[in-house]
Amino acid sequence: MPEPHNPLEPDQAMSPGGFSGGMDLAAEEAGTLEGKPGQTGGEPADKPRSLWSDAWRDLRRNPIFIISALIILFLVFISIWPGVIADQDPLQADLSKAQLGSQPGHPFGYDGQGRDVYTRVVYGARASVTVGVCATAGVVLLGSVLGGLAGFFGGWWDAILSRISDIFFGIPVILGGLVFLSVITNSTVWPVVGFMILLGWPQIARIARGSVLTVRQNDYVQAARALGAGSPRLLLRHILPNAVAPVIVVGTIALGTYISLEATLSYLGVGLRPPTVSWGIDISDASNQIRNAPHMLLWPAGALSITVLAFIMLGDAVRDALDPKLR
Repeated sequence: MPEPHNPLEPDQAMSPGGFSGGMDLAAEEAGTLEGKPGQTGGEPADKPRSLWSDAWRDLRRNPIFIISALIILFLVFISIWPGVIADQDPLQADLSKAQLGSQPGHPFGYDGQGRDVYTRVVYGARASVTVGVCATAGVVLLGSVLGGLAGFFGGWWDAILSRISDIFFGIPVILGGLVFLSVITNSTVWPVVGFMILLGWPQIARIARGSVLTVRQNDYVQAARALGAGSPRLLLRHILPNAVAPVIVVGTIALGTYISLEATLSYLGVGLRPPTVSWGIDISDASNQIRNAPHMLLWPAGALSITVLAFIMLGDAVRDALDPKLR
């Protein structure tokens, strides 16, 4: 006689998920018709977007970001290749044409020494953009490293950094520039960049420190630490990608501030100096001739204002895109 069938011993092997082979076949058929979990009609489900992908999607739809980005790209282009749109020498002077207004081939007129204002405005973008970009890069790098380490490790390192940053916060920027740059005879952009980094890093350090302190308390960081992740891995893989957004926003806005600061220091005679071509130098030269030749002041001041405004608009757009509260 055949042995009785035992319902506890299935005829077919169990799958790892605990369903019989027939159930697996039914599931495959259902999956063919209805799609996998999280899908509809066999179409792949949308992958969850990260903060950066969402931010980039919002930025592409923001007209303020597009306009400011185009202005900045144009400034970078003429900073690298000014000769493309200005074929004259910015240092060439003709005193017989001093303070003349717009002329054929010279739409911005001439300055007090007979130099073409249009050419000097174009070449002046190089110094301003170089100072702004280099100063911002140095400030963000130094401030992020020091502030991030202080927020992550805490203790005596955090206490020392906080007291040092308080000292630098107490130094007026303009007064510090007058004292620091007045003893330097080098007329290149690097002393100005070094001064801005020296006084600018504490702000970024405090922002980076606060951001790291906030991210460090999140559950995924605590879970990674419990699983044995070391400090370098925690900082680079879990904390840095989630704490860098506020630093990027502040750094973008600060770039325009540093360009304005360079022009101010050059106007006061302690920043960039001739023969370097700078908007601040031209504004300083034109300030005494504003009644006789207002065009000497109008064009470099207008270029400076548009540049600073473009970077501030870009920073505002990036801030709105990276702020989760606005979603």
